[in-house]
Amino acid sequence: MLATITVEHRNNVKITKTPFEKEEQFRYLGTTLTDQNSIHKEIKRRLKSGKACYHSVQNLLSSGLLPKKINIKIHRTAIFPVAL
Repeated sequence: MLATITVEHRNNVKITKTPFEKEEQFRYLGTTLTDQNSIHKEIKRRLKSGKACYHSVQNLLSSGLLPKKINIKIHRTAIFPVAL
């Protein structure tokens, strides 16, 4: 059976007579998508997560007990991926 897609008005979509509601934003594969295609909220969310991750290891990074190479590796493997 083939699905029939109909678009009524601008915001109403039906697939095989099943209506779908319009969402202003939703999460897909870890990214927040909006109906305005705006990435400002997503960038703010990622920066906030990166800051939280940094602050959770800040005492370790600023203690001076770790060599610079290890400090850089912690940034590259733990903090940057959260923010990016």
